[in-house]
Amino acid sequence: MKKKQPAQSAVEPKKGLKYDHEDILEFLDQNARHTFTFKQLARQLNITTKDEKVELALVLQQLSDNGGLTMLGDGSFQSVKGQRIITGRCDFVNARFAWIVSPETEEDTKVQADHLLWAQDGDMVKVRLFNYKNRGGQEGEVVEILSRARTTFVGKLENRGRFAFVIPDNKRAHFDIFVAGEDTMDAPSGHKVIVQIVDWGNAERNPVGIVTDILGAAGENNTEMHAILAEFGLPSAFPPAVEAEAEAISGTIPASEIAKRRDMRKVLTFTIDPVDAKDFDDALSFEELPNGNFSIGIHIADVTYYIKPNTELEREAYSRATSVYLVDRVVPMLPEKLSNNLCSLVPHEDRLTFGAIFEIDPQGHIVDEWFGRTVIYSDHRFSYESAQEVLDNKDGLHLRPLTILNELAHKLRDIRFQNGAIGFESPEVKFVLDERGKPLAVTPKVRKDTHKLVEEFMLLANKQVAEFVFNKRKGKLRNTMVYRIHEPPHQERVKIFAAFSKKFGYKLSLEPDQISASLNNFIEALQGKPEQDVLQNLAIRTMTKARYSTEVIGHFGLAFKHYSHFTSPIRRYPDMMAHRLLQHYLDGGDPVDAQAEEAKCKHSSDMEKKAADAERASIKYKQVEFMQLQNTSRTWDGIVSGVTEWGFYVEITETKCEGLVRISDLRDDFYELDSDNYRLIGQRTKRTINFGDKIEVRVKATNLEKRTIDLVLVDEDLERYKRAKNSPRSTKAKRYH
Repeated sequence: MKKKQPAQSAVEPKKGLKYDHEDILEFLDQNARHTFTFKQLARQLNITTKDEKVELALVLQQLSDNGGLTMLGDGSFQSVKGQRIITGRCDFVNARFAWIVSPETEEDTKVQADHLLWAQDGDMVKVRLFNYKNRGGQEGEVVEILSRARTTFVGKLENRGRFAFVIPDNKRAHFDIFVAGEDTMDAPSGHKVIVQIVDWGNAERNPVGIVTDILGAAGENNTEMHAILAEFGLPSAFPPAVEAEAEAISGTIPASEIAKRRDMRKVLTFTIDPVDAKDFDDALSFEELPNGNFSIGIHIADVTYYIKPNTELEREAYSRATSVYLVDRVVPMLPEKLSNNLCSLVPHEDRLTFGAIFEIDPQGHIVDEWFGRTVIYSDHRFSYESAQEVLDNKDGLHLRPLTILNELAHKLRDIRFQNGAIGFESPEVKFVLDERGKPLAVTPKVRKDTHKLVEEFMLLANKQVAEFVFNKRKGKLRNTMVYRIHEPPHQERVKIFAAFSKKFGYKLSLEPDQISASLNNFIEALQGKPEQDVLQNLAIRTMTKARYSTEVIGHFGLAFKHYSHFTSPIRRYPDMMAHRLLQHYLDGGDPVDAQAEEAKCKHSSDMEKKAADAERASIKYKQVEFMQLQNTSRTWDGIVSGVTEWGFYVEITETKCEGLVRISDLRDDFYELDSDNYRLIGQRTKRTINFGDKIEVRVKATNLEKRTIDLVLVDEDLERYKRAKNSPRSTKAKRYH
């Protein structure tokens, strides 16, 4: 990415030139909205002789160097007074160009790589818009970088002795970083390092950095997981001061504290979590009432009892804002003594909790509710699988409570869908790893009734807490609360997706009040179809992203007018916020400052996105690693999950791994993209490869560093091509290549 700078010239125009600097600037300023090529300027200024044209070129060069005028990307000239400057964020999608996303323009602005001034993905920049548009739309050039999204990068070091280069892991970092020999920390070639940029370079040279940490040999599991965390700016260890503060917390619960709480220790209570869970932040209590109703308690770890404002633990929890779940590890928001011990609702121990307790009738309707601090004693720890086994076999520990809770969960779910909730379920995968972290197997996760049971009661608690705070006003003032909000999808995006789905025989309504029902009908129609996962993923991408806010917008996907996150304070900072706010209002407190809470919400949303990106990167890495370890002759069934001008993507049905079949590897014909119909068409054979097609593939190559998989088709036509190519009597295939 090198920008060609015009050469400096100290040559002054000869006295015989018809126009001097001021005359040319005056002419351009008077026509500031227009651009002029050299020939047009010469004609306008009545410059005709060869010598005059040479002198005009020198003047224009000098004025351009000095900033008196601007030479645009197409070689034309324009007065600086006629140019529009915008501010935006750099979206650096590939090595050739970037888009500048700005609220000041209706469309994104395209900037070629050599006009970026080394702006990187996520940087905030000032851009001068060119006074013309190409077929791709508005273009411009970066004139100033206002702030850097990042100044540290993770990458593999190539040591050349007196100097080295670091090749960033980040796919949107389209450059190598120069490191002087004395600044490498003696890291060997092939090791992953963290490098700090100290000089962003210029038109003639790359950015310069210094190595600040050595992560280990590339390809080793621990190295790669730490590299992913560092790539997204996420921590891998707690500062000593935070650990020390956690260790100093007493594990004894004072009797005076228990006396302040609703004592639930004699009520049947249990947890249901993943089999490998280390922290249990929610528990369910169950009682049958004399009137035939049920008392169901959702008890959440009272993290805020242990973590007080203005402490090292509080500052670290806010900074992290969330736990991070990579394939082989959890990077917790709280130190282990809290997350896996004091705050974890382990069985057969007294634990401090925050409770949402509901009286629910057999039809799933809430008759009464109570919120406040509780103390519990968990009688049993179920895994999802062990609880499901009790339900399936209709036999085992706590069969009746589990059965009733499951029946109520189904009714709560039915009520949600009657109210317009959408039944999206993103397919997830799980890995079986060996002791070195190598993937032995990758399979789709299966959600059973026990998963949905826990989910429904957590949704209920989150919804009712939010409604309680919203309705508990102090006079005419509305109480500030942290909500989990989800806006309806943008109409244009729904329109595009509806048109796309129609090509596969699915009809979606565009009416705002019918979108939810229409999407649920769509999801139901997809069940069991080969294209189910890929189309449902596209539908999810059509939706807006849920986020945290103090705004009262509601949650479109869940069809809740008010919804908060209350049930996972061990791993989410907004849940800690919700606990504090709820207790504040239970104590009769005034509405808190909304602006301060909104800033915390924004930070938490940003950190949540980073954590999700890191999780996806770790999954993709392990998927590529798994495919790399497989026999290359093995064939896989898959679904075409995307088509582009360079090939088509295939999601492998068994593992959910996605790879690319490149057009250059389709040897039976020349293929062109039919973007309107989401397919590739062979010029000679008219063979089509469509989005959603079932297809058989084999792995051609894997690249762990880039986290990519290249696939080739296993196809009768291609096998016939190979046989023909290897036959000396046949030249037919060569003509088609």
